[in-house]
Amino acid sequence: MLARRPHLLLQPAIVFAATFAAAYIARALVLRALRAWVSRTGSRAGQILLESLRGPTVLWVLILALHAAIQSSELPRAVTEKWSPDVLIVLWGASFTLMLMRAAGDLVRHYGAQAPGALPVTTLTQTLAQLAVLILGLMLILSALDVKVTPILTALGVGGLAVALALQDTLSNLFAGFYMAVARQISLGDYVKLNTGEEGYVTDITWRSTTFRALANNLIIVPNSKLAQAIVTNYSLPQKQMGASVQVGVSYAADPDQVERVLLELAVRASKEVPGMLTDPAPSVAFDPGFGDSSLGFSVNYTVSEFAQQFGVRQELRRRILRRFREEGIEIPFPTRTVRLEGKVD
Repeated sequence: MLARRPHLLLQPAIVFAATFAAAYIARALVLRALRAWVSRTGSRAGQILLESLRGPTVLWVLILALHAAIQSSELPRAVTEKWSPDVLIVLWGASFTLMLMRAAGDLVRHYGAQAPGALPVTTLTQTLAQLAVLILGLMLILSALDVKVTPILTALGVGGLAVALALQDTLSNLFAGFYMAVARQISLGDYVKLNTGEEGYVTDITWRSTTFRALANNLIIVPNSKLAQAIVTNYSLPQKQMGASVQVGVSYAADPDQVERVLLELAVRASKEVPGMLTDPAPSVAFDPGFGDSSLGFSVNYTVSEFAQQFGVRQELRRRILRRFREEGIEIPFPTRTVRLEGKVD
């Protein structure tokens, strides 16, 4: 019918163009006002909203124009009253859900760590937030289409058993990652070491694996299920500050009191000058491990701000100890052995 009477398309086309132009202008004005408000206030939430709205609003303008054009046309009532509204509702619901998923992920990433009692902000927590929005959006779309949700949930429950058996490794990684995030035994930025030897800073926890960055700047990827079964030493708990020590051996001819005094003076001064070494608690010196094979052993005990700082601090302390011992005339002996030969001499 429309092929024989093309003039019937003129009115819907005019309505489409007018509606699209008016809605697009309104969109531009709203986004401009929102952009100005974000620039004036510096609101991070407003910036997230602006970025989330920029793409979907173009689709919303198009949906509105199509709806107005279809309703003004002479298409059959089955199309104008049933099929086209349903299709447009699905498109609008899908775009709105995707917008909220993006906004939810950004909000969790930027504000999740600031909320009291919130889970650590990782890729896994962002994915869970987006998944919750997706499920809610699908439920609303189905409800708008008058689709009964209960039979679908029943079917998914039965089919979920088969899916769980097929994806048991994937699900074990997912739940292990979720458990670690909830238990807060491992968080982003922690330095951890596994009983299998892997160690490094935790950089991310995803639904499948946890990523470590080693001190050599390499990435170590460990499946969450393996990590949950491992014996883990977390050097960042209960706090990042940790104790370290340097062992020093001196000659048996040295005066122990003088050695302790020199080492303590050096350590206290270093705690005020060496980056990463803390003044509180104050450094200490112990006559330990004590009597060695060829030397008297002392330990200089100190505290560093976090795990990786101990290596640079230990190196600087050794340099200062060597220079100071040379100034004080304190000998650092070489290993020696006394060998006695017994036997008859012909």
